[in-house]
Amino acid sequence: MTKLIHPIPRPLDASVRVPGSKSLTNRALLIAALAEGKTTLINALFSDDSHYFASALKDLGFDVSLDASNKNMTVVGLSGKIPASKANLFIGNAGTAARFLTAFLTLGNGEYILDGEPRMRERPIDDLVNALEQLGAKIQSPRSGDFSRLSHNPEEQIYPPLKIFASNFAGGKTRIAGNISSQYLSALLMIAPYAQSPVEIELSTQLNSKPYIDMTLSIMRDFGMDVKRDEYKSFHIRPKTYSPIPNYSIESDASAASYFFAAPAICGGTVRVENISRKSVQGDIDFLDVLAEMGCIINETLPPPSLPQDGEGTDSPPALGGVRGGHIEVSCDSSLKGVDVDMRDISDTAQTLAAVAPFASSPTRIRGIASARVKETDRVSAVCAELKRLGVKVEEYEDGMKIYPCKNFKPASIKTYNDHRMAMAFSLIGLRVKGVQIENPDCVSKTFPNYFDVIDELRTQKLKHKGQEGKQRF
Repeated sequence: MTKLIHPIPRPLDASVRVPGSKSLTNRALLIAALAEGKTTLINALFSDDSHYFASALKDLGFDVSLDASNKNMTVVGLSGKIPASKANLFIGNAGTAARFLTAFLTLGNGEYILDGEPRMRERPIDDLVNALEQLGAKIQSPRSGDFSRLSHNPEEQIYPPLKIFASNFAGGKTRIAGNISSQYLSALLMIAPYAQSPVEIELSTQLNSKPYIDMTLSIMRDFGMDVKRDEYKSFHIRPKTYSPIPNYSIESDASAASYFFAAPAICGGTVRVENISRKSVQGDIDFLDVLAEMGCIINETLPPPSLPQDGEGTDSPPALGGVRGGHIEVSCDSSLKGVDVDMRDISDTAQTLAAVAPFASSPTRIRGIASARVKETDRVSAVCAELKRLGVKVEEYEDGMKIYPCKNFKPASIKTYNDHRMAMAFSLIGLRVKGVQIENPDCVSKTFPNYFDVIDELRTQKLKHKGQEGKQRF
């Protein structure tokens, strides 16, 4: 199955709303299950990834209620206890769920198996497993799925399926690399308060994707948990119980918003994205800085003073990093220039930039994304291959790529490698170039099920008014 993307022959003038943040939803789901009592997530993301996570919690015996029509998820936490003593959990290709649940399951009392799709069995998880074992966890990971072997070589790479033998998570001191996946550190941080003794996490390398750790620490604080740390070198967590939050608002997803921020850079005009703020704790909001450097104009409109922020007069805190009624507009009415940018902290938007880069007047160099090679696909190699298919000159490096301006695109059917971000990013090129088809477009269901519906809104919507109150230009 393929989807043909029809070019839009005019500058854009549209307002869109994207789903709730995947990163915030999954972190809040885990912490809500760890808390003591009921938490409802407002504007939660309903997608394949969050479905796998929520289903896993149900399979573990948690009381989870999903209201997709209102985008609410309710979880009754049990103070760090896991009801089921046995479970076979399937998490598809949801990397966040795999990492967070691997750590979470060590708090149980029993035996649990965690497995996923074939691609998940190709995504190494040894650094997290080794860090958990230093804290007293017992985890098996034979490649064959034969769990008769009782131990593994700490030097070998480990992949799902995993079998976790959980009993009284001890705690103590552990070391973990910071340059492989920040989700490993986030997983350790979120479960650490339920160890029997204080936990100290020391990083053995420099930390990549620092904004994601800031996000994790922010959510932990929201639920009543403070973490002492020495910058990004070490973290100290004492035993404590998370407090539930009756209504917890989730901000729109900054990674999903990046495609609509990028659209006017390619087509010209203006696109407004609702319910998101430059103050977001989501690191990918910094993709706006890259677009500004290329020549786009970024404006933020804040709500009028008379409009209460989320949480005022209620039991809920504001949406993380955002305010209700605010939005960001991106406009472009001139030629773009290429940039040289290190994207290690915002690697999920590297594919978005790769889609914009061929339309710039000078080359664009993307650096620092070697970790993207072990995502849903090898995103460095895949992006280079598909750009070349379109006739774009590109040079591939271990940690990124250099993309040259293109005047003569070729029609092409774009392979997505079952990677939602490949489908969404390359569809942007089709908004200006004829003959772009996206293979397996349904893969966007992983994080943004109605993505192509929202893309179509760019063709028909117009900004009815552009209020100036509270507008800030960056």
